[in-house]
Amino acid sequence: MPRLAPLMCFAVSSVFCLSASAQGPQAPQTPNAAHSPAECEVWTRELSFARTVADHDPAAFADHVAEGAVFGAGRARQTRGREAIVARWGGIIEGRHVTIEWYPVRTTIGGLDSIAWSEGPSLLIENPGTPDAKYSLGGYRSVWHRDADGVWRVLFDDGSDSAPATPEQVQAFRAGRREACPAG
Repeated sequence: MPRLAPLMCFAVSSVFCLSASAQGPQAPQTPNAAHSPAECEVWTRELSFARTVADHDPAAFADHVAEGAVFGAGRARQTRGREAIVARWGGIIEGRHVTIEWYPVRTTIGGLDSIAWSEGPSLLIENPGTPDAKYSLGGYRSVWHRDADGVWRVLFDDGSDSAPATPEQVQAFRAGRREACPAG
């Protein structure tokens, strides 16, 4: 992975800027014990966002991104605006050479009911669907905003470093995915 890290950072649009990490891959996290109904809306929307990549659907992906969104929000190189983000993620959504899977383990809404936080693990797959597939585990953090039309859209997004994953770690990542939000 180290020789591919700069390529992955470009390919992944700084959102999940994935470089090798000395700490090793992240284990799936345990979700909060209880989420409010609104936090569960964000949980469901996050899963829906991840499905747009799995389904190779750029139009649906775009509908999950706020017009003024910033991806790679915590990085020096950011991608700004829905159109630029969708263009930058085109290869990942296509999924031929690299793709990403992710899911939430925590969603949080604070003082404003139109702003939410989401975080969880991510799995980068190089050469998906081939015998040469390589897997790396990392994580993501997103800030969601409920737009005027009532739909939750990602406003800020960023990822953490990742590291190569063993088959057992990939299996644990996939087993950690929960469709049902842990409601309170």
